[in-house]
Amino acid sequence: MAQTSTPGSSIMQRPSPPQSTDTPAWVSRLAWSLGSIAAFFVFWEVMALLIQHRHLPGPSVVFAAMMREAASGELLYHIGMTLYRVAIAFTLAMLIGSAIGIALGRNGKADRFFDTWLILFLNLPALVVIILCYVWFGRTELAAILAVAINKIPNAAVTVREGARSLSRDLAEMAHMYRFGYWRTLRHVTLPQLAPFFLAAARNGLSLVWKIVLVVELLGRSDGVGFQLGVYFHMFDVAMILAYALAFIFVVQIIEFGVLQPLGNRVNRWRR
Repeated sequence: MAQTSTPGSSIMQRPSPPQSTDTPAWVSRLAWSLGSIAAFFVFWEVMALLIQHRHLPGPSVVFAAMMREAASGELLYHIGMTLYRVAIAFTLAMLIGSAIGIALGRNGKADRFFDTWLILFLNLPALVVIILCYVWFGRTELAAILAVAINKIPNAAVTVREGARSLSRDLAEMAHMYRFGYWRTLRHVTLPQLAPFFLAAARNGLSLVWKIVLVVELLGRSDGVGFQLGVYFHMFDVAMILAYALAFIFVVQIIEFGVLQPLGNRVNRWRR
């Protein structure tokens, strides 16, 4: 007797599509990054063993010094103080710089009047600002935070100004036609368009702040990673200098890959 196939049986017998065995892109990037870092540390260790000089300690010596500082609590304390200054100065600079950038980007006359001053502060050496802040306000916490923030403000203002210049007039007219009001327009029309520029200002500015805060601490504070680097520089303790430097770099990378990059993917999701 001939068997007849039913729709249900044909569906059950349909072969499943082959599953992709390709490695995810982020796994491949991570593998290459880890491989590159491992190769660097191996090369570093080999060179340290060959040269045998106290000014070139191997990574094993540096990591041992780092663990001693972490166990004593000194490493976490000084990194915490640096992060505290970065957080306050960065927030202050982003708020002031973004406000200036939006104001200049939306007002052509103000932009032309203040453009020279913005360029001047953008190119003013960071060391000059730091020294002047300590001279005028003393070697205080306020002076340290102001020195970091003032160096960051022009960077944020220039980036956000470009975003304010490119705001869509059509969306603004639509919001006016539907009577959104100022705050509703700001929230639903203006800020979403400026979000990529805020993110660019944050990432570029944060990379600048990381460098400036160490100089600020080196010159005028009694704690923080920059202060510790200065102390061990005078002692010619290269192992401790590298220990604090690597710990600082590790924290910076955590913030970059754990906070800024996911935030950037979320902000730019509308482009895909």
